[in-house]
Amino acid sequence: MTHALIVEDDADSAETMAALISAQGFTVAIARTMRDARRQIVLQLPDLVLLDLQLPDGSGMDLFQDAQLVANSEIVLITGHASLESSIQALRMGAADYLVKPINMKQLQGILSRVMRPSAIQAELASLTAEWEASGHFGHLWGRSAPMRRIYEQISRVAVTAVSVFITGESGTGKEVVAQTVHDLSRRRKHPFLAVNCGAISPNLIESEIFGHEKGSFTGADRQHQGFFERAHGGTLFLDEITEMPLELQVKLLRVLETGMFMRVGSTVAQETDVRVIAATNRPPELAVSSGKLREDLLYRLNVFPIELPPLRDRSEDVPLLAQHFLTAICEREGTSKNFTPGALTRLTAYRWPGNVRELRNVVQRAYVMASGNSINEEWLPDDPHGANSAYSTTLTPRSAAPSSAPATAPAASSASGGPSITIPIGTSMAEAERQLILATLEHFNQQKERTAAALGVSLKTLYNRLKEYAADKVVDVTPE
Repeated sequence: MTHALIVEDDADSAETMAALISAQGFTVAIARTMRDARRQIVLQLPDLVLLDLQLPDGSGMDLFQDAQLVANSEIVLITGHASLESSIQALRMGAADYLVKPINMKQLQGILSRVMRPSAIQAELASLTAEWEASGHFGHLWGRSAPMRRIYEQISRVAVTAVSVFITGESGTGKEVVAQTVHDLSRRRKHPFLAVNCGAISPNLIESEIFGHEKGSFTGADRQHQGFFERAHGGTLFLDEITEMPLELQVKLLRVLETGMFMRVGSTVAQETDVRVIAATNRPPELAVSSGKLREDLLYRLNVFPIELPPLRDRSEDVPLLAQHFLTAICEREGTSKNFTPGALTRLTAYRWPGNVRELRNVVQRAYVMASGNSINEEWLPDDPHGANSAYSTTLTPRSAAPSSAPATAPAASSASGGPSITIPIGTSMAEAERQLILATLEHFNQQKERTAAALGVSLKTLYNRLKEYAADKVVDVTPE
């Protein structure tokens, strides 16, 4: 039977927690001092420790010096207030989670449902590491390069905790795959993982989709609707392209993260939620804040544990491994067998991949379809190592840009590598620098938005969102083709 130890000097709080834990089928012991806690640990090593840091005869931190306890017991801190510092402190000391006084019993129930011995988790991580060394496969991720090894180390460290994760990186680098891997290695793995692209939902509907709505709360609301926070209860909610979320909704999201409470649209009754939030963006976070796309206080709340994904061009040694992985999956699905020639793998490795892993997957799928035999050669692969002329890209022909009252960029010049460049004066705001780069790249690719998005490392939808912002300021015409 699973055994829990409550280290808490508040008798009422300790007894209340003990009653709930007992009702969940645990055996329970209570210690009101550090001395009692050490004695109880010797008598029976607990599977779960609920640890108040402020005790009459010392600090609960001292228990983290017990290597046997840390290796075999899940430790949950009990803190007097919710703060970013509490999350960071919990992570650094090896705690799995933390509870805020007064104890929320539903959150405690959630923790009880996820109890796992740290030694079991470490054994699982060791197995994943061994698999990665043998095959290059870690969770849902593939790669042997040094940048990816660092990502695996970060995932291993943060997955077993409850802290918020903020993933950054260009479009197509695999941010959702990282989030899924974090979830699958966490104690929440038996509960839902839901992914939401904040840029793909209408601003008029996004609040209803995330928080839900009551019947009759607006025109067309003919039934009650559960939002993502309700449907992901106990699990993980991945908010992709968080900078595309309207600012007024970011305020409500911040409150949910701080209090664990939310309300459906049209309701006056607050509901509790037990969800781990992982957010992601393809914008530099500081740029998103300075350009007014992300609230600074929300960034601080989300960015407890940052993970920055490298673009594929910075880990080109992983390209053959990824390409073979995608090809193997296609062959298994289609019941066939095809292989890359050495020349094909050389061509793939040399290409710059402006669309990153997503672009590589699409190239492999197209090459598979076009290859007439069992061998895939260079014929249907992109031939420009700098990524300017993809053999498979689809061009868009937009209407000409509307004239601007001021030049969009500084005069173009040639870079040291011979390619075009722009000059941006020191002191230019980050938002203005981004605007100039986007418009100059769009002009360089003759208004072809798909190639522009790929070169910038952003999604086509993100590019359209930026151009709509500039159109509002009469910078450019983005009338859809």
